[in-house]
Amino acid sequence: MLTGCGAPASSGAPPKGVAGVRSDGEGSQGAVVAPAPPAPPAPPLEIPGLGPATRAEIPVDARQAFVVTGQGADSNESTAVLYVRDAPDRSWTPVFEPWAAHNGMEGWTEEHSTGDLRSPVGVFGLTDAGGKLPDPGTLLPYDEEDYFAVEGDGFFGEPLEGSFDYVVAINYNRVEGVSPIDHERPLGEDRGGGIWIHVDHGGPTQGCVSVSEDRMKELLLTLDPGKKPVIVMGDKASLAR
Repeated sequence: MLTGCGAPASSGAPPKGVAGVRSDGEGSQGAVVAPAPPAPPAPPLEIPGLGPATRAEIPVDARQAFVVTGQGADSNESTAVLYVRDAPDRSWTPVFEPWAAHNGMEGWTEEHSTGDLRSPVGVFGLTDAGGKLPDPGTLLPYDEEDYFAVEGDGFFGEPLEGSFDYVVAINYNRVEGVSPIDHERPLGEDRGGGIWIHVDHGGPTQGCVSVSEDRMKELLLTLDPGKKPVIVMGDKASLAR
């Protein structure tokens, strides 16, 4: 009887030169290949542009970081990005595209003092908000006061009206948990204070950080005190340390 193409007319034993399977289930060579060890997990992504010294200042329990990066030590123009993470060991991810922002007229300083027209460099908590306009729905404590009304012109002649319609207090030389308009200065009056994130008026500030009104509302609606938000602020070179 004919068999299949090339098949030996034998009892079914494997032909010579073809590896068979032994009765114990192992291959004819008897070798067992160990599986490759799993690759180690990738480290969490850090916030771009921040050096080890700056990252070390961010509290372990902070899960929101509003990063304001100045173009240079003496520049009053900057960009701002809000980052979040789910847990201390998770990656930081941006919430929004970079926003245009202003900072102090003379740029940045690590030793802010009254009247120097520079924004302080560092990492500070964001715990309290307020403004002349009603609360847009923020989770932060919000103080609506007519005191936030402002008049006059900025450094380039731009009107300041509406600049304090919405503000978030930056916890530099202030007491946490009170209105942004509180005047207590734990470091002393000569170290300045009243440093806020507020509505941009189209020019540099006395030392605050400013973004557009729409961006301010977005920020207020996103910041969550349960996530221990902070602001990381300074010029590029300072933040890269």
